[in-house]
Amino acid sequence: MSAGYWELAVPAPDEVAEALTNFLWELGALGVVEEEVAGGAPTLRAFFSAHSEASTLAARVRAYADGLRALGFAAPDAPTITALADADWGEAWRAHFRPLPIGTRFLVVPPWESGAREPGRVTLVIEPARAFGTGHHGTTAGCLVQLERIVESSAPASAIDLGTGSGILAIAAARLGVARVLAVDEDPDAIGAACANAALNAVAERLTCRVADAAAVTGEPAPLVLANLLSAAHLRLARSYARHVAPNGRLVLGGLLDAEAATVEAELGRHGFFGADVTSIDGWTTLALRRTR
Repeated sequence: MSAGYWELAVPAPDEVAEALTNFLWELGALGVVEEEVAGGAPTLRAFFSAHSEASTLAARVRAYADGLRALGFAAPDAPTITALADADWGEAWRAHFRPLPIGTRFLVVPPWESGAREPGRVTLVIEPARAFGTGHHGTTAGCLVQLERIVESSAPASAIDLGTGSGILAIAAARLGVARVLAVDEDPDAIGAACANAALNAVAERLTCRVADAAAVTGEPAPLVLANLLSAAHLRLARSYARHVAPNGRLVLGGLLDAEAATVEAELGRHGFFGADVTSIDGWTTLALRRTR
C-alpha cells in the first residue's frame, strides 16, 4: 500500500517543546500533536504530505536540534519517520483530538466532535491543523484558565490576542462575552486558520483578524490583552505591552517555562505591570498581570 503521508516522531524536552513544535509547523506539517510518555520526555508527532522528502525533513530537524544544543538547551534525539497510508493518517490524527475540558468553563472539541456538549461549559470548536493552539498544550490551557477568571464577573468590552495561532484564545474571549476582539499573527496561515475557526464558532462578526507583528500593532489600547508566546518574545515586547493594555487593564502571558516566569514578571514590572496571578500546567506558567501605570 503506497504511503500518502509521513509521520515524524521526535522526543521533545519541556524547555524546547514549543519551539520545536513551531519549527515543525514551519517545515509544512499538516498537524502536530504532543504525546506524554510515562517516565520520559514528551514526544512530538508531526504529519507531512508524501510530497515532502523524508530525508530532507529528518535532516532539517537534526540541524535544528544541533542549533538548540549549541545554545545550551537539552536537544531532542534523532527523529524517526514512518510512512502512513491515507486511512492511517486520518486515524492517527483524529485519535489525538477528543473533547477536552479545560478549567471550569471550556470544552475544546475538533470539528468532527462539534456536537459534544458538557453542562455549564462553553464549547470551542477548533480545527487542529495549520496553527498552534488546540488546548492540549499547557501554555494554551493556562491562558484559558486565566481568561475565565478575568471575565468571571464582567467581560471586558474589547481584547487583543497577540500571536493568535488557531485563534482559540480570541474565540474563547468572544464566546465569554467580549464584544470586540482583535486577533493578530505575523503568519498568514495562522490568520487564515483563526478566521476559519471563528466562523466555526459563530463569532466571526466579533473578531478582526490581522496579519502583523505584535510590536507593530496600532490602535486603541484594550482592557484585556492575551499573548501566548515564548519568553524571549515577551521580553522583547514588554514595552509594546504597555502601549497595548489600557490603564488598569489585564495582560495574560502564556508560553513560559516555570523557571522563566520570574524573569518575565520582573521585566514587565519595569513597564508598569504588577499583581501576578499565576497558573502552572505541565511545567508551563501563565501570568495574569495588571497594568498599574
